[in-house]
Amino acid sequence: MRWLAFSGWEWAIQNRSDILSRLLEHIELTVASVAIGLVIALPLGVIAYRHRAAYAPITGIAGLIYTIPSIALYVLLLPITGLSRVTAVIALVLYTLLILIRNVVAGLNSVPEDVKEAARGMGYTKGELLRKVELPLALPAIMAGVRIATVSTIGLITIAALIGRGGLGQFILDGLNRFFNFEILVGAVLSVALALVADALLVLANRSLTPWARNRRLEQDFDVPAKVL
Repeated sequence: MRWLAFSGWEWAIQNRSDILSRLLEHIELTVASVAIGLVIALPLGVIAYRHRAAYAPITGIAGLIYTIPSIALYVLLLPITGLSRVTAVIALVLYTLLILIRNVVAGLNSVPEDVKEAARGMGYTKGELLRKVELPLALPAIMAGVRIATVSTIGLITIAALIGRGGLGQFILDGLNRFFNFEILVGAVLSVALALVADALLVLANRSLTPWARNRRLEQDFDVPAKVL
């Protein structure tokens, strides 16, 4: 057991540049996939919110894609995009859509009607109402969706190791092929740590972007005016 631990740490030291490279690849794939997914999900969510008949088809198609096993989706994309980063990103983006679209719609639905009426009374157009009132107030729900999408994407990237684009998942795959448990442990532990750090950073970002939401919760908990806090 001591020999295994020693050989493991020796392997980690010798491959530290590869570990850093795989970690950065994992982060890049996560950021790109969630960012592109959000860019696609926002307009689709707005359409589903404003046109109720469109909600079921949009979420239905996104839900159908979400049910496809990740390995099967990669196999379907391989003839089109090959063993490339594009294949991994397309699959990961598709998996974020259902989560993000639902949260965009839920956030927009949570905006109080009297707030929207007040904005209309001030002469806001539909576009101004969306940009200046609805989306800012829907941000906590949207950020909750981004958190879920980010954590799930970090996990799904490990499967992309099967096409050579798995970031930290490559260590898990290589470790299984070589029966080297320490390498598997490095890939798994770093993936979990990355998910925890990403979630914590998004929580902090949400708090800084939506201070009114935190003040509202404090006001409800302590029954004091928010402006006093």
